[in-house]
Amino acid sequence: MRWEPIGTGQVGDSARFHLEGPDAPATLAGKFAAEDAASRGTAVMFGLYRKEVEFYRQAAPRLGVRVPGVHFAAVSEDGGEFILLFEDMGPARQGDQIRGCTIDDARAGIRQAAAIHAPSWGVTDLLEAEWHAPPTDLGQTLGALYPQAQAVWRERYADKLEPEMMRLCEELAEMSGSYFQRTDPPQCLVHGDFRLDNMLFDICGGTEPIAILDWQTVTVGKAMTDVGYFMGTGIGEALWRIHEDELLDLWLAEMAARGRGLTRDDIWHDYLLGILHGVSTAVFSAAFVERTERGDANFLSMARGGCSLALARDSLSALKETL
Repeated sequence: MRWEPIGTGQVGDSARFHLEGPDAPATLAGKFAAEDAASRGTAVMFGLYRKEVEFYRQAAPRLGVRVPGVHFAAVSEDGGEFILLFEDMGPARQGDQIRGCTIDDARAGIRQAAAIHAPSWGVTDLLEAEWHAPPTDLGQTLGALYPQAQAVWRERYADKLEPEMMRLCEELAEMSGSYFQRTDPPQCLVHGDFRLDNMLFDICGGTEPIAILDWQTVTVGKAMTDVGYFMGTGIGEALWRIHEDELLDLWLAEMAARGRGLTRDDIWHDYLLGILHGVSTAVFSAAFVERTERGDANFLSMARGGCSLALARDSLSALKETL
């Protein structure tokens, strides 16, 4: 056996294994707890490793989303160590948050979002499953930690992020106590970090268009948490300026094809709030995972895309209406 690191994740570490032996696959992909102590501590605090293992065990087979097939999945009792051994979907093209994507890639992502949301929509046992239940007082914890994250964000990026975008980040932090304690009834499973770095394109040598990875943030909530996040933070301003309406209509069409007919009016307010999820994720992640040069570029890319869309759609006003 030999191996090399793959991927760009900061909360978990991934590798490709090359195997030789009777009946052994030529390659496997593996994912493990982060070597970095800060990243691993954040993952344990929020139960991220356990959620990802249990997603593959209990939810993935019931959804329409393309994920890697799992050969082995285990997590330690304290949630601090885990092993996932996957089907290797290479050759494939890794999504790149910093470089962006084509409109065809964005369409493929939106179709996969509907393949998560529609099959889990209103499915009681999936929505009420213990494995993704948040830690006690999670909203209160996040609300208390978020101003600290914003302070780190301000110190690191005040001279790099556009002033109007930093002001939006500051205002969101001022509302964090209420923002993180909203208790809207959940609609479906949501990925929670639905952006390009967590996608593989042209998988298995181009025989399939896309697969979705990194399910550590899976939870229940509003579908537009994924869609609004992806539209701004995921694909960025260059694409949403031209294709926002098209991609929203595509999600609605994909949902209808899967038996969940909705209108633009049904989703619009949730969409405005979902955009802010990308902003808060960029700020929070920057403060509480290992800092790297690529990470800095990644989080700024996320924030610029999310902030640009939030400013254009006045998402903060929509949030204030709900608090």
